[in-house]
Amino acid sequence: MGAVTSPWTAPVATGPVRGRVSVPGSKSVTNRALLLAALSGGPASVSGAPATRDTALMVGALRALGVPVTVDGEHVAIGAYDGLRGGGAVDCGLAGTVMRFVPPAAALADGPVAFDGDPRARERPMGTVLHALRALGAAVDGDGLPFTLRGSGALPGGDVVIDASASSQFVSGLLLSAARYDKGVTVHHDGKPVPSLPHIEMTVEMLRTAGVHVDDSSANTWHVAPGPIAARDWAVEPDLSNASVFLAAAALTGGSVTVAGWPAGSTQPGAEILSVLAQAGCTVEPGPDGMTVHGPDALLGVDVDLHDASELTPTVAALAALATTPSRIRGVAHIRGHETDRIAALAHEITAVGGDVTETDDGLEIRPAPLHGGPWGAYADHRMATAGALVGLRVPGVEIDDIGCTDKTIPDFPGRWTALLAP
Repeated sequence: MGAVTSPWTAPVATGPVRGRVSVPGSKSVTNRALLLAALSGGPASVSGAPATRDTALMVGALRALGVPVTVDGEHVAIGAYDGLRGGGAVDCGLAGTVMRFVPPAAALADGPVAFDGDPRARERPMGTVLHALRALGAAVDGDGLPFTLRGSGALPGGDVVIDASASSQFVSGLLLSAARYDKGVTVHHDGKPVPSLPHIEMTVEMLRTAGVHVDDSSANTWHVAPGPIAARDWAVEPDLSNASVFLAAAALTGGSVTVAGWPAGSTQPGAEILSVLAQAGCTVEPGPDGMTVHGPDALLGVDVDLHDASELTPTVAALAALATTPSRIRGVAHIRGHETDRIAALAHEITAVGGDVTETDDGLEIRPAPLHGGPWGAYADHRMATAGALVGLRVPGVEIDDIGCTDKTIPDFPGRWTALLAP
């Protein structure tokens, strides 16, 4: 379906939500796999790639660099080619994986590559990766979107010191292309703890799968040796952060929801939702059919540090707003620089529907309060929109102003959500 731009009234659950859902593939795995497939020189492929805006933006970025890409549903094929091309323009949209992962690859192009994105993307932190690329030998015009990389077909590489406390994507972006640099790259982080470390672990694991030598034995240091990136066929597992929204529906309604294809082991931070739901009183049950969550009679508040799984914050905040005891979400100061300032946005929207919320420096404190319907702002942020849908399960009249922004990671979220709630 096309993007829904008029207000969407979130459907109310008439009873315990019960069902089985399949969620699209992980956007984090997908865009890493697409870039590695392209940097291998092809031919290579990615299967299970979700038909989302973030995927389309990465495909468009690779094509702008001269990479032959063919998309057939959830299968993306990378054709063989000889060298990245300059002269093109990359639209980053609002995809952090495009704006942080593609510039280090574009530095290998044989000419200039222009980058820009959505208005909000121009506000997101970019200086760290651009300053790092200059230190590694790249020529860059600008310190944030829009900017231009002036590639010369190669990059010296070497050692670089960065402060990645605003985003783990700064580290991942440099590591993904590092093997193609003349001397490889050694990234040293100097600053507050890096958020979402599982995302860096995901990057390292995928690089090793592609035959790249990565040494991460020293804290806050990652060394990638120069060498080829193996062309291979990547299979993408379900996006567990997206899955968390559907599991949360069971938690909020005392129902039972199964997510099909839940991996036995995963580097995705979204897997942490299981421990959060257990703390809230849910029963978590893995099985051959997938991962099942059974909701409790009374949902309990939680006290959680989501520093390494901060993308779960909107979902957990929605649960907390409807819990029977107070909640505290900690360790997520860096999400003020995500698609929107998610801490401020969540506090504002939950308060607007009657919630009792306090912003802290690194998170939220949420106390039980009777909620009522009303407008819910999505801020063009897919996770803010799905948080509103969760609140709307229990609160009639929650109207989300831009449910269409969920196309960023979940194609036809309204249709999937309505189908799950169908008797």
